[in-house]
Amino acid sequence: MAGSPSAKRWLPLEANPDVMNQFLWGLGLSEEEVECNDVYGLDPELLAMVPKPVLAVLFLYPLTAQSEAERVKEDSVEREYSDKVYFMKQTVGNACGTIGLLHAVANVRSEIKLREDSFLDRFFKSTANTNPSEVRAAFLESDREMEVAHSAAASAGETEKSRRFVQSTALRNPKDTTEEENLRSRLRLMWILILFASLVLMDAAEVIKKIIQKNPDSMNFNVITLSKKSG
Repeated sequence: MAGSPSAKRWLPLEANPDVMNQFLWGLGLSEEEVECNDVYGLDPELLAMVPKPVLAVLFLYPLTAQSEAERVKEDSVEREYSDKVYFMKQTVGNACGTIGLLHAVANVRSEIKLREDSFLDRFFKSTANTNPSEVRAAFLESDREMEVAHSAAASAGETEKSRRFVQSTALRNPKDTTEEENLRSRLRLMWILILFASLVLMDAAEVIKKIIQKNPDSMNFNVITLSKKSG
């Protein structure tokens, strides 16, 4: 987790589309418009089964000595924040899943509608022009409504601990190396690939495959999409 961690720790959110859907719908997304879905494999045939259009791809991967060493190296390099992507630092322990979902939704707001005066609507309006490093993180950390919603969603999960979010970072486009390096140094959420292209899922799958190759013996990988319902 990047940034200055607080003493506050939440129960990890389960990497489960049903849990995540209830969480997001309760915070302000429309059940008729957006949903999370499992990705059962990265082969073209399995990717073709994923409901589209895909707005964002969330990737769960295990914490290892190698990934931690890479994080420390990245965090040691000071870079400017990108003004193209909405993001915040994570200061609450085990909040990776929630932070990841907030980043996914925040960066596709032009593609979806939030319920007026819902939590998400108020949160993004209140933090739109604030400092992404400290102010947004502090805003989330002190928000009791989000803490209660996260706790309820995390408690609803039933699968094993390995299905819970443990680490992350974010990309706007995997083909944009400069943007990737900029965001990787700043974000500690899940691998959220915020992509805006017709082949969003295929592009994300190629990046994810490269990450999996670094830890081929692990089974603790999970891919979930945020998709817009058609019709």
